[in-house]
Amino acid sequence: MFQTFPLMKYLHTYIKGFCMGIADLIPGVSGGTIAFLFGIYGELLDSIKSFDLAFFSRLLRLRFKEAFENTGWKFLAALLCGIMTSIFTLSHTMKWLLEEHPVQVHGFFFGLIVATVWAIGKKIQHKDFAKIGLGLASAWMMFVLVGMIPIQTPETWWFLMISGVVAICAMILPGISGAFILLLLGKYDYVIQAVSARDIPVLFIFAVGCGVGLLSFVHILSWLLKKYYDLTLTVLTGLVLGSLRKIWPWKETVETIMTSHGKIIPVEQMNVLPKHFDAGFWITIALVIAGFFISLMIARFDDQKDSLSKPSH
Repeated sequence: MFQTFPLMKYLHTYIKGFCMGIADLIPGVSGGTIAFLFGIYGELLDSIKSFDLAFFSRLLRLRFKEAFENTGWKFLAALLCGIMTSIFTLSHTMKWLLEEHPVQVHGFFFGLIVATVWAIGKKIQHKDFAKIGLGLASAWMMFVLVGMIPIQTPETWWFLMISGVVAICAMILPGISGAFILLLLGKYDYVIQAVSARDIPVLFIFAVGCGVGLLSFVHILSWLLKKYYDLTLTVLTGLVLGSLRKIWPWKETVETIMTSHGKIIPVEQMNVLPKHFDAGFWITIALVIAGFFISLMIARFDDQKDSLSKPSH
């Protein structure tokens, strides 16, 4: 299953990972959503699951070749290289764009995520009123979650590790932004500063938490997709739909707080309609449309490759 990995597939996977990394830098946008959009969500789950007890058993017995040959390490390595390249090279740029042009950035991703709702929802094989109700309920749950106010938390190693566990579980789910979960936990600015400053101890602790969370949560998610395919996709569709509240371009800041680094960040924002139909408004609308059609084209191009198109039995 994981034996062949030609150079072109490596490059394609690297680029998709790079795009996932960009999404993970923006609170409100999930890398899992981008993985689903690119048609690699099923392969991502299968590759992570391949690092099971048998793998670690062979590793402890120093049977390295045998341990890795039955895993999706090549796919994950290419994807992770793309994600890390994006995070380490674009963290400053994305931070500047979000500070100087937040409306336009959010506009592009709003259009992209709207189309992703359709891309995920169309994979639900048997639609009925019960599933519509479930989807709307999960959308409402996400709508409420993304409206919550971030809290200030301790900067201790154990809480940083817990933050990594929770954030990576959110990151792997379409619709839930790992960056936004970090914002809720009061650790988004802390982790971004660590990335910018190349603070290895902080990043190592956070990475350990991410690894623990990822290896445990992916088995639960895969089981749900295998046993309750339509219901799981219905919930995921609702989560993505509800997350649009966070990424709505036009906002009005109601309340701010000062972080431990002396930075003022908004903690409560209200979605509003645009007040001026100026050049900035039309640029944002153009970016919404561009994001929407780019998402549709990507989804259509990669749809036949997505292992989640049909449930496995």
